[in-house]
Amino acid sequence: MFILTVSDAQSIFVLQNIKSIDYSCLKIMRSPQVWQVTLILTLGILSVSSTAIFIRLALEASGQLGLEFSLFLAASRLIIASIVLLPAWRTVIKNEVSLKAYYYAIGAGFSLAFHFVFWITSLSFTSIAASTTLVTTNPIWVALLSWFWFKEKLKKITILGIFIALLGGIFIALGGNDINNSYSQPLLGNILALMGALFVSFYLIFGKIAQQEGLKISSYSVIVYTMAAILLFPLPFFFGTGYTHYPNNVYVYVVLMAIFSQLIGHTSINWSVRYVSPTLITLGILFEPIGASFFGFLIFQEIPSILVLIGAIIILVGVIIAVISSQDKEKSA
Repeated sequence: MFILTVSDAQSIFVLQNIKSIDYSCLKIMRSPQVWQVTLILTLGILSVSSTAIFIRLALEASGQLGLEFSLFLAASRLIIASIVLLPAWRTVIKNEVSLKAYYYAIGAGFSLAFHFVFWITSLSFTSIAASTTLVTTNPIWVALLSWFWFKEKLKKITILGIFIALLGGIFIALGGNDINNSYSQPLLGNILALMGALFVSFYLIFGKIAQQEGLKISSYSVIVYTMAAILLFPLPFFFGTGYTHYPNNVYVYVVLMAIFSQLIGHTSINWSVRYVSPTLITLGILFEPIGASFFGFLIFQEIPSILVLIGAIIILVGVIIAVISSQDKEKSA
């Protein structure tokens, strides 16, 4: 997968701070041209947009919906990521940091695990457009949590962005199902997607603190994925599903999700952050709901209702305002 993530859309924001990893397979030259950076960043965003599609394909191939199968998908993804990062455990041993850094890294891992469970489960009950839009609201949640937890003062423009996003959420809630009435509990799915956004926000905050305490990104990443995988690994057994007896297509989609969504998607975005400002990267990632919805239309003929589309646009506008205002705050700090 790369080194970190999320979400889908969600975990990628931490990747904006990763600049020390050398991905030789993506090194085109020391100073790539603008079109090359744009091409690779676009490839990364499109690859990340495929996450919801692979999840939905796996759901259809298995014929199962709900929490139990979502636990299998979330655990499998994290187990693959943990295995890929096994060599990085050498850096963890060499790190000399406070226990506080490790505690927050473990907390980030647990938060990431819950993020995946809630978000993946949401795709059983609501449309791809609604789910991917709501889960990308994490900049809003981060701003609110920072205000509540760290007493950080919110700028007026950030508050405006929050209220605009809230208005968009109301539209999505009123919009309900897609035009084909494909989902029985869209409100439940929307709530689960918001919970996914909330937990990825905890993941981002804990990760920031862990790294501020001196934990290197490579060490942080391997701890996060391993803790998340350990937490989720036994749950499919507890719920009576396990990891076997699924159709072969399901395992194919899980591997494709790891290859495209994580290895290609997040690695491309991580490489691009060396040459593009974090603000532009963050804003570019907000196109994930658009890409995912487009793929959803092509593959599943899924057409969101008008209210959901309007709400999604309003939410993205609110998130963009919040992201830009937070970046301005960091520059002035």
